[in-house]
Amino acid sequence: MSDDVETMVDERLSVFDDEPDLNDWVEVMCGAAMVVLGMFHLIQPGELVNPDVMRWFSAAVVAAGGVWAGHGLKDMAVKEIRRSIAILEMSESEEGPDHGLIRDVLLNPTAYSEFLLESYAAAWEDGIITEEELKELRSFQEILGITDEDAAKMNLEAAISSAAKEAKEDADAVVEDVKKKTKKGN
Repeated sequence: MSDDVETMVDERLSVFDDEPDLNDWVEVMCGAAMVVLGMFHLIQPGELVNPDVMRWFSAAVVAAGGVWAGHGLKDMAVKEIRRSIAILEMSESEEGPDHGLIRDVLLNPTAYSEFLLESYAAAWEDGIITEEELKELRSFQEILGITDEDAAKMNLEAAISSAAKEAKEDADAVVEDVKKKTKKGN
């Protein structure tokens, strides 16, 4: 995510102080520890108190530990959901692309940059980019939030790659021609 978007999301979430914090992790870890201790004493109640009483007490500890760990996990999930909602609400502005629909693009920009590069390469396969292809490529660029400079670099890389591929194919054809002519000559 860009720094501006990250800052805006943080400002909106500051009302809730919503970030999986140490408190949530402590709840999860302590709850898990309670479950482990409770399970241990269910299996081996020991001789401190009556074994049947210890098993009932251990079962209560297991249940309380599970509830505590679950509460910590729920808190973390709620905070992530609030974060997603804040991003979606901000994306309704008319200033740029709809970030709510392309959240995956924001999380995985490299994969989508590769997609645009592949699209440029496909457009260059016939040796020319038509107006229709250019319009489609520009719409991809805008949706993906890729700058004109980066798109130009991708276009150049795709053009060079396409030209090199075409030159290799031409060279292979010339080599095959020469091989056929030398075989006829023998």
